Amino acid sequence: MTSALQPATTTEAVKRPGRWLALSVLVLAVLLVAVDATVLGLATPYISEDLKPSGTQLLWIGDVYSFVIAGLLVSMGSLGDRIGRKRILLVGATAFGAISILNAYATTPELMILARALLGVAGATLMPATLALIRNLFHDPRERSLAVGIWGATASAGTAIGPIAGGFLLEHFWWGSVFLINLPVMAVLVAVGIKLLPESRNPNPGPWDLLSVALSLIGMIAVVYAVKQAATHGFSWDAMAAAVLGLTALYWFVRRQLTLPTPLLDMRLFRHRGFSGAVLADLLTILGLSGLVFFLSQYLQLVQGRRPFEAGLAEIPAAVGAVVAGLIAGRAARRFSVRAVVSGGLAAIGLALAALTVIDESTGYPLLGTALLFVGIGAGFSFTVTSDVILSSVPKEQAGAASAVSETAYELGAALGIAILGSIVTGVYRGFPAPAGTPVGAHESLGGAVEAAAGMPTDAAQALLTSAREAFVDGLSIAAGVGAIVLLATAIAAWFMLRNERL
Repeated sequence: MTSALQPATTTEAVKRPGRWLALSVLVLAVLLVAVDATVLGLATPYISEDLKPSGTQLLWIGDVYSFVIAGLLVSMGSLGDRIGRKRILLVGATAFGAISILNAYATTPELMILARALLGVAGATLMPATLALIRNLFHDPRERSLAVGIWGATASAGTAIGPIAGGFLLEHFWWGSVFLINLPVMAVLVAVGIKLLPESRNPNPGPWDLLSVALSLIGMIAVVYAVKQAATHGFSWDAMAAAVLGLTALYWFVRRQLTLPTPLLDMRLFRHRGFSGAVLADLLTILGLSGLVFFLSQYLQLVQGRRPFEAGLAEIPAAVGAVVAGLIAGRAARRFSVRAVVSGGLAAIGLALAALTVIDESTGYPLLGTALLFVGIGAGFSFTVTSDVILSSVPKEQAGAASAVSETAYELGAALGIAILGSIVTGVYRGFPAPAGTPVGAHESLGGAVEAAAGMPTDAAQALLTSAREAFVDGLSIAAGVGAIVLLATAIAAWFMLRNERL
């Protein structure tokens, strides 16, 4: 690891002027992506009512964004290393804003899925570029730890701002307005970033291998699709075919990277146990969280009857915990150890999810708020420290590719979490007993059941809603239990994989 930090020996590199102002621009990009990811959960009931997607289409609307980002992050991180991280960040931010308009005005489930996918293409340019620029702005390890902490805390703040702003907009405007809030943030980012951000790139990047780009995209999307289909419908032929296609593409991708003189992703990075452990911790942390959070917004609104703004406020403890933990994570890791902070954070999330297995329709907010606070604290500690470990494990010339691996783990975990845990919720929900004459759409999603009940006689509507809400909560409880097991197992694995790791 020492060689990766050698640039810190020059005073000029350590005290680069304007680095903190430049960081403020980078965190705007993080805010853009974080807000967009969280507002969707609140808007889901409204999208269900307006666009009338099936249960499967609703899951695609929720996770296709993450699928595409997961498939393209490595390619975009490597492209940024080649053409310039500032350039790809500003182009990506402009595209992100423009495509947000398409999301806002989608008129069919199919168009909404396409718009989310295109937003994923733009989003894939933003996250690795921000972390890579931090790696090149801050060569002093302690300053970089603080910068990564601020970066992570901003992402967490976005998870609070998203639901609150989204809740306010949903109560006063139509659901498309939650995507239009990206536009002013993007405009400020581009205008200020042009002046403040320094350009950085790999001085000897080699060609951008298009076959590797295609293989990583096909492999990632096919594997995640296979998991999603198997979780929702069992092991069908199309799921198995997608799995074989995806694994073959990823195997070919890895083999190709080992033979190319300048690979898209240097696979030798994974020989570093700390790097591999940090990536695994990232992936499974987000897997355990994302599916639950995606459905928790629906629980607060459709089961407990909270207004969107109130539901957004209810999720604040997670963001507060993550912001505070993110800012002190680097100091904690130096005082105790990397593995203690990461494993402790993962265990905190696992125990919080375990507590959520006992929720029912009338669960009080003290339990929900406390669980969300511990989830945020655990994620803030774990994700901030693992991001720092990943960045400091590589030479700065490879910062984009390494950052992309970190972000790929994050987005792949988000996609798998929504696919697996979300499919558990949906699978349990679909079997609920319904009164005679209930429309088919009521079994597709809880939003569909609420809409169906509006057109039924009072007694039948009440029976439908009671049965549907009980089934939804049962599914949510089981998904929380699965998430808890995953997180606690990951905490144990991280304790061994991050042994002797230091910031």
